[in-house]
Amino acid sequence: MPSLLEALTSQSARGSRGGAAPSQEIFKRTKPKCGGNGNSPITFKWVLLNIQIWARGLKKHLKRLNAPKHWMLDKLGGAFAPKPSSGPHKSRECLPLILILRNRLKYALTYREVIAILMQRHVLVDGKVRTDKTYPAGFMDVVSIPKTNENFRLLYDTKGRFRLHSIRDEEAKFKLCKVRSVQFGQKGIPYLNTYDGRTIRYPDPVIKANDTIKLDLESNKITDFIKFDVGNVVMVTGGRNRGRVGVIKSREKHKGTFETIHVQDASGHEFATRLGNVFIIGKGTKPWVSLPKGKGIKLTIIEEARKRHGAEAAASTA
Repeated sequence: MPSLLEALTSQSARGSRGGAAPSQEIFKRTKPKCGGNGNSPITFKWVLLNIQIWARGLKKHLKRLNAPKHWMLDKLGGAFAPKPSSGPHKSRECLPLILILRNRLKYALTYREVIAILMQRHVLVDGKVRTDKTYPAGFMDVVSIPKTNENFRLLYDTKGRFRLHSIRDEEAKFKLCKVRSVQFGQKGIPYLNTYDGRTIRYPDPVIKANDTIKLDLESNKITDFIKFDVGNVVMVTGGRNRGRVGVIKSREKHKGTFETIHVQDASGHEFATRLGNVFIIGKGTKPWVSLPKGKGIKLTIIEEARKRHGAEAAASTA
């Protein structure tokens, strides 16, 4: 099979037979004069330099049917959904600010009302003002609205959906960050990378990957940390068990594949998940952050039905 250069040169050489080839005319118009007479042979480098490939860039739209299911958008609410901006969390593991203000908190009814609220600098994420309507807020982020004296922490419920958990002012001053890696930079300066894209220099040498640090949002410094050990309480952030809370019972290492973590929740049920899906949230059985309703205990369908019927019966008798 002839190469690209051979095909182009042979096509330009056949100009006298059967009329001039289109590529020959293009070469006559576009080829620069390399020598005295301008008849230098076409090289592969010249072909590569003259082939223009236009890149499309980033996609700026997102169809509603292709949006993450945990956003809980109605199918008939329109054709499109907000496309998350580039930020500290992945696009399918975040909740844009427009959905927080309009769909969850109901502080706005329309897209333009959300923009008006954000442009007045009323919304803070992790202590910083955010005016981007599609800014990606993610797990453990603190969303503050000083105008209403409200603070929320983004956590998961047992069905894997984001829950805006209301917290007090004292708890809104810090967040927990999972350590992705610990490395050394130029001149041997140690630093660590967190799950939300932060880089913190000169950490405690004891801190390793998969540990959790307690970060002061005002000073951006580490105030405490939790080691990834058996017996600590965790929240699952991925997979079928997302949102469940329990204590690590054992850790299985498999060479060449994923490590398996066995977790037991407060009701005694045990389940297993991958190491990358586990987020340490406290030492021992006591979490460092308050948990939403249900405390991360996943109920079966029968247990949910019994609980619902009991609540309905209590409401009817009252």
